[in-house]
Amino acid sequence: MDSQTQPALRVQFWGTRGSLAKPGRATVRYGGNTSCVQVTSAAGTLLVLDCGTGIHDLGCALMASGKKPIRGSILIGHTHWDHIQGLPFFAPFFVPGNEWDIYAPRGLGQSLRETLAGQMQYTYFPIALEAMGAKIRYHELVEGVFQIEDIKISTRYLNHPALTLGYRMESGGATVVYACDHEPFSQPADVAARKFNPRDRRHVEFLTEAGLVVHDSQYTAAEYPQKIGWGHSTMEYAMDVCRAAGAKRLAFTHHDPLRDDDAIDQLVAAVRTAKADATSPLEVFGAADGMVVELAADEAQQSETPAIGAAPSAVATEPSGVMEHSVLLAVSDRGLARVLSEAARSHRLRVIEAGDGESALRMAREQHPSLVIVEQSLSGNDNFAVCRALRRAEPGDGNDVPVVILASEESRAAGQAAGVTDWLTPPFSPTFARTHMQAWIMRTTCRWQRAAKPVDEVQRLATLRGLNLLDTAPQERFERITRLAKVLADVPIAYISFVDENRQWFMSCQGLTSKETPREVAFCAHVVVLRQKLIIPDTLLDARFAENPLVTEDARIRFYAGYPLILPDGSCIGTLCFVDTRPRQFTEASLRAFEDLAEMAKQEILVKTGKAA
Repeated sequence: MDSQTQPALRVQFWGTRGSLAKPGRATVRYGGNTSCVQVTSAAGTLLVLDCGTGIHDLGCALMASGKKPIRGSILIGHTHWDHIQGLPFFAPFFVPGNEWDIYAPRGLGQSLRETLAGQMQYTYFPIALEAMGAKIRYHELVEGVFQIEDIKISTRYLNHPALTLGYRMESGGATVVYACDHEPFSQPADVAARKFNPRDRRHVEFLTEAGLVVHDSQYTAAEYPQKIGWGHSTMEYAMDVCRAAGAKRLAFTHHDPLRDDDAIDQLVAAVRTAKADATSPLEVFGAADGMVVELAADEAQQSETPAIGAAPSAVATEPSGVMEHSVLLAVSDRGLARVLSEAARSHRLRVIEAGDGESALRMAREQHPSLVIVEQSLSGNDNFAVCRALRRAEPGDGNDVPVVILASEESRAAGQAAGVTDWLTPPFSPTFARTHMQAWIMRTTCRWQRAAKPVDEVQRLATLRGLNLLDTAPQERFERITRLAKVLADVPIAYISFVDENRQWFMSCQGLTSKETPREVAFCAHVVVLRQKLIIPDTLLDARFAENPLVTEDARIRFYAGYPLILPDGSCIGTLCFVDTRPRQFTEASLRAFEDLAEMAKQEILVKTGKAA
């Protein structure tokens, strides 16, 4: 670039290490500081991406520049410690007259300010957040688009265990995308063949024709099978999505703390060679502390931001405390209203209650809730009247608020015509409601699906209860089978499960202390509907189970194999299951052996009825 030409966007790396700061003689060239990137526009607008340990050096450089006052914005991808740990050491925060805006994903728990202040509690740090002299404003974001002076910023959710946003920055015809931390949605072989699933296609769209993509690349494809679910990309994946997006340059970042400078050199060279493509102009390099990349205006580049989807505005807002989100409950059934209120308040949501359709509509327009849950049979809600009226409202009056219908049965076609967002059918637990509330409010897909009721539910339950096995003491004939299953599959958990009306009950269980779980969390309830074996190699990659409490909490299920127990009258009463806390793959011979064990379990059940073979 000509020395007299001002770049449209100037990017400087201050921290490129992932997970853990790694200073030392072996990390001099790439650096040991955790994530921090500075982006400056031609007009002088200053953005800081993440505030890992690298922000300390950035702060010192800003103070040494002599500029007063110092004004800028910090965009935090997520609040894991390696992305915020440098914030208490950022010198410009301590100077009166300086002004800073901090942006981060909006969660449903404590506010952004409370989250950042948490690491500065007296137990961990001698100075409180309140002691900083600069004026600091806090903004919480969802997917969408907003503006900071001459830079247009688009936000997109990434795939990470914590709620995480990527940032696309456009100014003067130049575009930079920062995507850290992010895990592929597609299988590695599909990515290599560019057979992206819809979520990865959205990610490609987000990177479209960027002049520079700064992308999480902590692992290689060879390392990834042991790192699934950790929330990070491979170098190969980053190259594939950037090429599919038509990006110009790719900076590998979030380097694994186990890699020294030579290891990063070798991996970048090896991956670049392995993924060589003469038809692609993509330039690939490893980001290093201190490195500067300047982007000139690109007149040919598209000025339109890729479509963001359901949330057209990121809506950066001033903090209004932890009660910023609210849910409007228009539910006449007091028991269900109580469960929903409990779920909402456990997420620190403000609860607004309406007694009929007319008051629900008025409150929605006056109080602008983040979510509306309305009972289908509520007085004044005939033919989805509340939802229809909201969808006809002017922008800002609730026309885009998520509306969930509470009903004993779903009417998908009629609901879709009325603009219904989703359905909620009882019974459900506060945990189920809370998890789905978060997804509805954040405009994301909840990756926890309850199984439908099988068409023969009445007969099935009658057959199950006719066995007189529910709630009985353990029996050695069943214990023998689950012990054998646990050893044969080399798994920590194996059980025989009966799926009752609202629970799954364990006739025999190895590896768990509980005797039952709610039916809404039961993997086995899906097997009862499918009436065939269900094998899930990795639950974190399955949209039906990834946010199920048995995956995220409790048992920490990562592998599941369930085999149906179908009796002679055709009733599927339960399953024989094999469960592990790590992803697994089994040979066809092993899977057939598991089927044999399931048949043995079924025969033992039939002994009770006198119908055993």
